[in-house]
Amino acid sequence: MSILKRLEIPHEPGLSNRELFLNNEDLSPVPPEKRTWKSINFVAFWIADSFNINTWMIVSSMVQSKLSWWQAWICVWIGYSVVAPFIVLNARPGAKFHVTFPVVARTSFGLYGSLWCTFNRGAMACIWYGVQASIGGTCVLVMLRAMWPSVNNIPNHLPASSGTTTRDFMCFFLFWLISLPAIWFPIHQIRHLFTLKAIVAPTAGITFFIWCIVKAKGIGPIMSQPSQIQGSELAWEMVISLMSCISNMATLVTNAPDFASRAHSPSAALLPQLVSVPLTFSLVSFVGIVVSSSSQTIFGEAIWSPIDLLGRFLDDSPSSATRFGVWFISASFIIAQVGTNISANSVSAGCDLTALFPRYINIRRGGYVAALVGICMLPWNLLKDSNSFTSYLSAYSVFLSSIAGVMITEYYVVRKGHYRVSDLYHSGKDGWYYYTFGINLRAYTAYIGGILINVVGFAGAAGRNVPIAATRIYDMSFFTGFGVSSLIYWGLNYAFPVPGAASSFNEVDSSEEDNDRPECFTQDRIDEIKDYL
Repeated sequence: MSILKRLEIPHEPGLSNRELFLNNEDLSPVPPEKRTWKSINFVAFWIADSFNINTWMIVSSMVQSKLSWWQAWICVWIGYSVVAPFIVLNARPGAKFHVTFPVVARTSFGLYGSLWCTFNRGAMACIWYGVQASIGGTCVLVMLRAMWPSVNNIPNHLPASSGTTTRDFMCFFLFWLISLPAIWFPIHQIRHLFTLKAIVAPTAGITFFIWCIVKAKGIGPIMSQPSQIQGSELAWEMVISLMSCISNMATLVTNAPDFASRAHSPSAALLPQLVSVPLTFSLVSFVGIVVSSSSQTIFGEAIWSPIDLLGRFLDDSPSSATRFGVWFISASFIIAQVGTNISANSVSAGCDLTALFPRYINIRRGGYVAALVGICMLPWNLLKDSNSFTSYLSAYSVFLSSIAGVMITEYYVVRKGHYRVSDLYHSGKDGWYYYTFGINLRAYTAYIGGILINVVGFAGAAGRNVPIAATRIYDMSFFTGFGVSSLIYWGLNYAFPVPGAASSFNEVDSSEEDNDRPECFTQDRIDEIKDYL
């Protein structure tokens, strides 16, 4: 037996190469026994996801941008409250029909056209996996320093061009290794990690919060720090800040069907997410605001990374109690970062790579590919300062918001909830999602339009001289990308209707109305789908 044959994922016998390209176990609708996510699991998921260093760094960058604490918190509430409905809207097809993002994308971009969107989102997830692992590496460093202070003095043997040091890379690599076992577990079981994180991470965060207030001699000096800007400069800085919150969620908006596909019922993925997202992220961000602002009072300088601030507690011969406290908080943050990397990146990349190479890659293998890419792309270079970090977030959302705009418009406006699940795996020209050689040109026109409106502003963010209007458009890149792609897609579908376009909203699978069975399914498989849809 050849090596390639051994590497193949188990699949139904007798399928052609074209059919194997569209389906495997992880791409098929999730069977009932794996729909284990109830309302409490989605709440725990968002509690766990909100408690991560990235959330703190975003709000810390607002404080560094000279906003007062309450101005930064207003931006947080608005940003996450606005993005929550987008998550719920895009999660709905997954929760209703139990299919993941790569399959949902086929409805709008086409059977083969969806592959570019899948690659786009998968590549972003791999890069973001590395970024989160790099942040996790800083947690490992602080934890090791609390145990063995001599770790801080490890000599450097790496060149300056590497962007890191021997000590920092060692800690990054240790976190990378720690994360690997978590990738092994399937999505319907990994919910237990989020439950653990939802207990440990908030405990550590609140401990850090109280500790910083005590060191700052009360919350008064922290809250009394005023805004250092005003007028239009203040207004646009607040816009940029709230958009950074939305951009932070861009990947979770896009890949919302991945976890929603495991929902026990569609309602489990509705209200729990709509409420949990703004509430959990805003509360965690308040802790981050106080912690970040306390650095100015304690050390006389703004420290944008909470882990760097925690590391400062180890300077100047700390007591045993201080070292234990730092160890506990940093160890808890390691668990938090592992959970965040799994939820936002490993699973996303796994689902996407499964769609790109369904014959050889499943979600588990795709997660390990993301881990390999994450270590190869030198992620620490994106975290050198708060400006490069927020610039990356903005560029990141441009592409994903245009995809989300097309997908949401497809489901709610064009086909109004009507699905034909069997056609999602059917390569024949008579399928709803075949379009033009498997590519929906309407979707791609809209997608490109959503990107183009932000191109000039992106050039400005990269250092070019551009008109101020282009900069302002780019500052709101999620909305401009989403809005333009949605409008163009709606207009093109109005002018050139697609098969299955409906006049009234009704979430129904039309597969049963079609007597022509797609050849990619055996009769047993069709009967199975009927049973649980």
